[in-house]
Amino acid sequence: MSTLDKTTIENLAEHLENAELNAQAVTKITDDYPDMDWEDAYDIQWEIRRRKEARGTRVTGLKMGLTSWAKMKQMGVETPIYAFLADYFSIDEGAEINTSELIHPKVEAEIAVITNRVLKGPGCTIAQVMAAIEAVVPAIEVIDSRYENFRFDLKSVVADNASSSRFITGGRLRRIDQVDLKTLGVVMEKNGEVVELGSGASVLGHPAAAVSMLANMLAERGEEIPAGTFIMTGGVTAAVAIEAGDSISVRYEELGSITINVV
Repeated sequence: MSTLDKTTIENLAEHLENAELNAQAVTKITDDYPDMDWEDAYDIQWEIRRRKEARGTRVTGLKMGLTSWAKMKQMGVETPIYAFLADYFSIDEGAEINTSELIHPKVEAEIAVITNRVLKGPGCTIAQVMAAIEAVVPAIEVIDSRYENFRFDLKSVVADNASSSRFITGGRLRRIDQVDLKTLGVVMEKNGEVVELGSGASVLGHPAAAVSMLANMLAERGEEIPAGTFIMTGGVTAAVAIEAGDSISVRYEELGSITINVV
């Protein structure tokens, strides 16, 4: 049950979207609205999405966040979170990440998938997800919380579209039968040094579990995952802070590699 009225939700959506678009940090919104609940948080996120779409921005995908059991335990939550990806978040491989457009960016290696049929909850299973995956895609997500000094709680993060800001795809696309999503290994290097290692199993035990959970969470709002959706399943590695001058390279088993330069 929502605790915030429609006007407050619209105002908070405008506030957080302006923070994102202007790269200006703000205090976490639960400071002013301590009683807001999860439904409020997602209402704000969906209002940010509505605002962007009303201006002609296209939503080009979805993402899951907080998909590691260790991270959930650390944050004291039982469920991952989801968010949307806007068209201008996408950066071509080889292009530069411009830190002047961001507040305090971090990068995570991700395994992404593209679906070829509708996925609908409740009751969406991993088997249904596996049957619906057209391609497996390597990706790097650049997350950028809009909250100053990284002071936030999870409801504030959900409202802030789960810190979404940029993502890069590259490497090689593979069919689902060409890779083992669970054991797929990932190595992240920063300025030539290995900083993170991970595998698909880091994502809820299996990246497809994140997609089935996404379908089931969307069903609570009467929404579904359309056919042809690009979905980032969640960080395979921990998030690594970046600043101008850094070079990040991620190698994916069977999927090639992605390199980005930070300016």
